Amino acid sequence: MYGKYFLGLSSYVLLMRKSINRVRLSLLALSFIISTVCNAQGTWVPLPACPGYADGVSLLLTDGTVMVKVCTGGVDTVENMWVKLTPDAHGSYANGTWTVMNRMNKTRLFCSSQMLKDGRLYMAGGEYGSGYKNGETYNPITDTWTMAGPLPGPPAFLGTLEILDGNSEMLPDGRVLQNCVLPSSTDNVIFNPLTNTYALAPSCWGGADEAAWLKLPDNSVLFVDIGSNTSERYIPALNAWLRDDTLPVRLYDVWGYEAGASFVLPDGRAFFLGSTPTTAYYTPSGDTSHGTWTAGPPIPDSLGAVDAAAAMMPNGKILCSFSRQADSGNEFLLPAWFYEFDYLTNTFTQVTACAGGDTMNIRCSETGMLDLPDGNILVSIQNSNQYYLYVPGGTPVTTGVPVVSNITMISCDTFMATGTLFNGISQGAAYGDDWQMATNYPLIRLENGDSVHYARTFNWNSTGIMTGSMPDTTYFTLPAGLPYETYNLVVIANGVASASIPFTPCNPTGVAQVNQYNDKFINMYPNPASGTAAVVFSSETGGNYDLKLVNMLGQVIITKSGNAAAGLTKQELDLKEVAKGVYSIVVQKDNSNYTAKLVVE
Repeated sequence: MYGKYFLGLSSYVLLMRKSINRVRLSLLALSFIISTVCNAQGTWVPLPACPGYADGVSLLLTDGTVMVKVCTGGVDTVENMWVKLTPDAHGSYANGTWTVMNRMNKTRLFCSSQMLKDGRLYMAGGEYGSGYKNGETYNPITDTWTMAGPLPGPPAFLGTLEILDGNSEMLPDGRVLQNCVLPSSTDNVIFNPLTNTYALAPSCWGGADEAAWLKLPDNSVLFVDIGSNTSERYIPALNAWLRDDTLPVRLYDVWGYEAGASFVLPDGRAFFLGSTPTTAYYTPSGDTSHGTWTAGPPIPDSLGAVDAAAAMMPNGKILCSFSRQADSGNEFLLPAWFYEFDYLTNTFTQVTACAGGDTMNIRCSETGMLDLPDGNILVSIQNSNQYYLYVPGGTPVTTGVPVVSNITMISCDTFMATGTLFNGISQGAAYGDDWQMATNYPLIRLENGDSVHYARTFNWNSTGIMTGSMPDTTYFTLPAGLPYETYNLVVIANGVASASIPFTPCNPTGVAQVNQYNDKFINMYPNPASGTAAVVFSSETGGNYDLKLVNMLGQVIITKSGNAAAGLTKQELDLKEVAKGVYSIVVQKDNSNYTAKLVVE
């Protein structure tokens, strides 16, 4: 556990070295006065001033809006504030609008984050703040935060588990693998979103503190043990950590054991950035046997990714921020440089800094990045209220383009999309251990002329990357007040959009019948029906349900039972032997009854 430093132009902010006693963070207010647009391989575009100062991670919600953790400034910036960036009616984030959101239950700085399959957000830990040993989830529909179940405790461990700035990663089944830094950074738990509880997970072979966890195409999780050249992988199917190959170079510096981000490249290799001026490639085996490490190109001018953000762009190149190497007197040095890394040519190319000039008077550890659905990169500077877009050049990597094969109507405002590569070929942006801002999940954009809308996606079937020809699905709901017109629909993963297909929402005056229960619904289609009908209902959590088809005399004609999923569940009904007439569909789950009318012809 090692510290970070922040700097302003009028004053500087010193972040105290990390310690197991969670030394209280003391920061000074600062104000960045930064100029506007600069050009290089990409173009920098400033956003409207944010109503708060960057205080952590930026996250992409599944409706196309962006959550950013901010603070009000002042002495203590370990806060629980969030604001939301909503693109304008033309889909522009540069001309978007900021709004203030409800606060988290706990204060957190340098913490874990994952977007859950049902569209909620998971946050946990915090190297600083009151949330260091717990987690919570955010529901974007209700703008509410809910505390997660407590971590497992003694007597299983010598001390109480504490997440602090432990890393996290999504598992194929939608659970979250969560590292705990204390008592030992080999400790892990798994968070189950369906039950809102934690369970113990196998321990790593080496320490995961300060490590960059990376999801590989086989869904295993790779990292380099802290302060060493050894690596290991978590295999979800085995629920076990396996030792892997040894690196030929050292990525961690010897002073703070910091390191940079990691990525899966379009060619399938993994790429790791060092705090030292070294990089490394990893070629996965695709199974439980060892992969192979080789040395990558050196970072120019003996710079390093000293706990820094980076982002894979749609063109396959990586936007990086670097600073001078750590030394015995200071782990985090001024200034910061920006580079693009091209894996095809194995080279780094310097680009202009977002404030103009060759460098920016900050530390690279103060940068944050996020892949946006329009293909741009959102860049934040710690303790500044000025955010930037980096607009990359070039064209998207063809192997990362999603393909839409079909759209199925579930109800008048809910649909299911099917196709391939809905999760893209990488996880998007990254930042070592302190923040996770993966965007390997599908977003849906609706375009009509210069009008742009985003639907809200949820319950996608995969959390993987590079899924190839494997079928992908996602449900989506239309935004409120969407005009009844024909749109071009695209599916987006990590800023890469599919080819568009025509999409027309159902006429709201049509025959589809939807009974609403707060954010739940039950729907039948077709309605009227003959032969067969499908019943679709939603619930916040999974569990057993009973479904009945009841005639007007109260007689039960058909009974079905099953296990509902969290989100949408579909039940087919055979109506071939059912007489014509009006019937009630009754679904009982969680001690509640949801009913709707079905007409059989």
